[in-house]
Amino acid sequence: MQELGNTQFFKVEAEKEISVKEVFEAVFQAMTEKGYNPVNQIVGYIMSGDPTYITSHKGARSLIMKVERDELVEELLEQYIVNNNWQ
Repeated sequence: MQELGNTQFFKVEAEKEISVKEVFEAVFQAMTEKGYNPVNQIVGYIMSGDPTYITSHKGARSLIMKVERDELVEELLEQYIVNNNWQ
């Protein structure tokens, strides 16, 4: 039996860091599985900030909301520049 007068300790595990690229990959896959057009839906989310553009399937909505919208735009632009050899 534990003594109630003593301080109890518990350990909370830190959430695993996930990159913006991994967020996009997971959201894209979830949107595709549900039959949505991922490009249109993600653009709608970025432009409006309304999370209902993103499906909750496989936790995609909560996952994308962990990333600031400006970070999403930055990742998209960086990938566009790299893929078009603008460097």
